[in-house]
Amino acid sequence: MTKNIKWWQKAVVYQVYPRSFQDANGDGIGDLQGIEQRLDYIEKLGADVIWLNPVYASPDKDNGYDISDYEDINAKFGTMADFDRLLSKAHTKGIKILMDLVVNHTSDQHQWFIESRSSKDNDKRDFYIWRDPVEGHEPNNWGSFFSGPAWKYDESTGQYYLHLFAEGQPDLNWANTKVRQSVFDMMNFWVDKGIDGFRMDVISLISKPDGLPDGDVPADGTYGNSDRAVANGPRVHDYLQEMRQKVLNRADMMTVGEASGVDISNAIKYADNNASELNMVFQFEHMGLDNNPNSALGKWYDKKVSLIDLKENLSKWQNKLAGKAWNSLYWDNHDQPRAVSRYGNDRPEYREVSAKMVATLLHFMQGTPYIYQGEEIGMTNAYNLKRSDFDDIEIKNAFEYLVDKDHLIDEETMLSYVHAKGRDNARTPMQWDETKNAGFTTSTPWLKLNDNYQEINVKQALSDSHSIFYYYQKLIQLRHEMPIITTGDYELLDSKDDQVYAYRRLGEGEQLLVINNFTDQKLTRQFDVPKQATVLISNYDDDQGELLRPYESKVYYF
Repeated sequence: MTKNIKWWQKAVVYQVYPRSFQDANGDGIGDLQGIEQRLDYIEKLGADVIWLNPVYASPDKDNGYDISDYEDINAKFGTMADFDRLLSKAHTKGIKILMDLVVNHTSDQHQWFIESRSSKDNDKRDFYIWRDPVEGHEPNNWGSFFSGPAWKYDESTGQYYLHLFAEGQPDLNWANTKVRQSVFDMMNFWVDKGIDGFRMDVISLISKPDGLPDGDVPADGTYGNSDRAVANGPRVHDYLQEMRQKVLNRADMMTVGEASGVDISNAIKYADNNASELNMVFQFEHMGLDNNPNSALGKWYDKKVSLIDLKENLSKWQNKLAGKAWNSLYWDNHDQPRAVSRYGNDRPEYREVSAKMVATLLHFMQGTPYIYQGEEIGMTNAYNLKRSDFDDIEIKNAFEYLVDKDHLIDEETMLSYVHAKGRDNARTPMQWDETKNAGFTTSTPWLKLNDNYQEINVKQALSDSHSIFYYYQKLIQLRHEMPIITTGDYELLDSKDDQVYAYRRLGEGEQLLVINNFTDQKLTRQFDVPKQATVLISNYDDDQGELLRPYESKVYYF
């Protein structure tokens, strides 16, 4: 197995959300030149790959996930020359670039859609999903992922178009061969530039079910569940195999598909070791474990996940994909709250130790780890943001529908839920130093800063040899050096312990024992640790054996 390891199986990915990373031109918005200025920092961390959130031309209804031109750069981020220089400089440092591919939908300002909506007999009409009204209303009951209906009526042509996300994000019709070829041509434009792969946005949604049947309506809900109706549709694997043949086989690419609604059997199809489709998928089961028990409220909730549920889920993915497909490992990203706030404890006395614990748990598993910008310094959720401060369309729509229109929840409770699960928690600007605007910009930042930037920032982290940053640096180094982390078998220990998450990684004649205390309590646990075992990494300076201190994490090697 060691001989057959692919480069992306040992790689660690650092995700950059460009508008929040570094502003080089002083307009309050991060940009490509800002990323270029910070390449030394990413190199110091040790990451092998940068995943860039979308940098294409966009009216920014959904922060770049509504693309108006796939072969041009958003002017807020710079120019194509800036991109080419960033790619070249990253490659000089041995860092690869993973582009965000958004092809379930485009912007309603994309030339394809402008033509498509101009008349029913336009050549591009069938590039999107248009349907006649049914008894004077929407063609089916699907709801948008961003609240409200998934259909928008077009007065001029008398039909509805499908938008699983915002109104300004019409869904492409992948059943049309011309759509697929246009997408593949666009992807090859970027492959020819020398990029190293694609992170594929909501790729499990591109094949819509025949007849577009109604979805199940949750109790207290208004709209049908479009995710269940659409995810992993009838021809999605055919489309990805065609993409593999026409694009992905042209270079040694890394691919990861965001696969909403994926289960084990589908994940194996997407990411089978036979390399017919993708290298790996982002699955969301562990992200849904702390959802609201009222399905009409979806993800909006503020209770911590059950450790027993988390163990069961992560272990299932570790064991059932082993030898068949590859895992992606992540706690947070631009769509999720901060890892230390969600899974650790972001109170000042526990933030650093629990951030290291959460990192240890994930980075010793089998799969490719993804680090979201700021995670490596323990950035937290932004509790100082109020309703008027939020930028995210998902948050705004949730307040509008769940609070104002449907009265399912009061505003104060909703704010608590948003502080726990909202996407803007991850999108507040990167905290570089303690100066005004955290060193992110010289003007007013596009999104309000987290008000703890004077205590939590890169400058502080780099000056402290025991910081979370250097802990992540060591985790990355260990993955690069120790094949057992990539190839070893996984074995969960004590599935019913609701305070400690411990597991083994088993290689040929060697083992790792990974122990993580998920509480702020001192605990005692007995594990079979041989005398010759060494502590590979720990978030405490000494090993007290069976005693586990608050959020203690340690890894034995023997």
